[in-house]
Amino acid sequence: MNSLNWQFPSPFTQLWQPQKEHIDHYGHVNNVAYIGQLEQIAWAHSNSLGLTIEDYRSLDRAMVVQSHNIRYKLPCYLENSIQCATWITQCNKKLTLQRKFQYICIKRKQTVFEADTLFVCVTLSSGRPARMPELFHTTYGNACIGVHK
Repeated sequence: MNSLNWQFPSPFTQLWQPQKEHIDHYGHVNNVAYIGQLEQIAWAHSNSLGLTIEDYRSLDRAMVVQSHNIRYKLPCYLENSIQCATWITQCNKKLTLQRKFQYICIKRKQTVFEADTLFVCVTLSSGRPARMPELFHTTYGNACIGVHK
C-alpha cells in the first residue's frame, strides 16, 4: 500500500474486489457500484473511529449526504482489485463535514475514481438539520486532517 500515490497521508483504506454484479454492459465496474463503495468505506471508517449506527440512533442524529462531487478517471474491470481510501477533510463541529475518497487500481497503480462528499447532521426522527452532538464533533473533528482542497 505504501507504493500507492495517495492524495493525502494516512488514509483509512479498504480493499474492494468488484464482483460480477458490479460490472455493466460495457464490461466496466458500474458507476453505481462506486457510489455503493463510498457508503461502505465511510461507515467502516466511522466504525473504526468508534461511531456506530447504534450511536446515531441513541443520539437521534445522523450524518447524511448533501452532495457528491464525483470524478470517474479510468475504467476498472472484474479482475481488478481496488484499494479504496477516505479522509475527513473538513469538520465545522456544528453541522457539516466533508470526506474525500480516492480509489486506486492496484494492478495499474493509478487512481480510477475520486469524490468529495458533503455530509450534514440531521435529527433522525425528523430529518431536519441539527447541531452535531458532542460525540460526533469530538470524534469526527479529531479525525479531520484539515485539508481545504
